[in-house]
Amino acid sequence: MDVSVGDVREAAGRIAGYVRRTPVMEVSPGLLLKLEGMQHSGSFKVRGGFNRVLTAGELPEAGVIAASGGNHGLAVAYVARALGVRAEIFVPTVSSPVKVAGLRALGAEVTQTGAVYAEAYEASVKRAAESGALEIHAYDQAEVVAGQGTVGLEVLEQTGGVDTVLVAVGGGGLVAGITAAVAGRARVVAVEPELIPTLHRALEAGGPVRVEVSGVGADALGASRIGAIGYAVTAAAGVRSVLVSDEAIVEARREMWRSYRIAAEHAGAAAFAALRSGAYTPAPDERVAVIVCGANTDPATLL
Repeated sequence: MDVSVGDVREAAGRIAGYVRRTPVMEVSPGLLLKLEGMQHSGSFKVRGGFNRVLTAGELPEAGVIAASGGNHGLAVAYVARALGVRAEIFVPTVSSPVKVAGLRALGAEVTQTGAVYAEAYEASVKRAAESGALEIHAYDQAEVVAGQGTVGLEVLEQTGGVDTVLVAVGGGGLVAGITAAVAGRARVVAVEPELIPTLHRALEAGGPVRVEVSGVGADALGASRIGAIGYAVTAAAGVRSVLVSDEAIVEARREMWRSYRIAAEHAGAAAFAALRSGAYTPAPDERVAVIVCGANTDPATLL
């Protein structure tokens, strides 16, 4: 279940011609925002998607299949279109209409089923067994995690180094990849909604446990259980998890738009919410990078 910095570096070389090197914005001394909402498909997820497909060899005629709260599906649909293969995406009924429309615009076949991600995932596994399509897991495959970790490599390269990286957590693929990428060079702090504390509860219990899923982050951070890789990598590294309220996430999202004109979805604002709410307080000279992980949202809701 381990993913190393070597795996992340190999992924970076493999996907370099397919993904954007997203910008880092210094909004105040020592506070930097990594703008993954400017990535293809509106989130970091294409990184893991490309790495999974490009390491798979010849693909089956049925193409690829994924279950997603929205962003992973958009990424897989984008990857499939870029590589000329078929994509079938299963999403829960809570998924944002913006994301569902985006999936269809990218040419994916979309099935909405189940109240939460876990139920959509079960349906996708059954369909994959029938069709033979290549499964691309949203967060619990080593190739996916290594691809997501390239965000962390870019942060270090673009900033010259930071002390801390704040990362929102759903299923744990991004936080695990970044933890592997920055090992020995920066600490990672996981940020989770109070209503979906997958990693937080796992760290308390000594292993992944199921949690209830609700709140504003449910469409993108809606995993009901931290992934095995996400737990193994973060627990071994001693990653700290902090919790933020839905109210803090909503206000952080508004502040990002008001002050910086950054359009973030609720999941994309979660890590920033940790700073604004005091869930994480940096030391006076600490350099902090905040991963703004996604921007797939309705602009009319930003104010």
